[in-house]
Amino acid sequence: MKHLIIALAVIALACTDESNTRRTLHSAGFTRVETTGYTPFTCGEHDAFSTGFRATNPTGQVVEGTVCCGLLKACTIRF
Repeated sequence: MKHLIIALAVIALACTDESNTRRTLHSAGFTRVETTGYTPFTCGEHDAFSTGFRATNPTGQVVEGTVCCGLLKACTIRF
């Protein structure tokens, strides 16, 4: 059981891209970006990385969502 938990944690960490998530959100005007880890079932089939976040949007509201990034495509923000 311990090995299964470790394996799942490694998979979850490998499926996130914190640096591109922060870069994508900052370039879209978001501030106070906090990543929340892997978010399964939220991105498309061509996305390799799925990183949840909580941030302040350009109008000052705190929002939660996911940044989806692909190996051959740009990152997108999903709410």
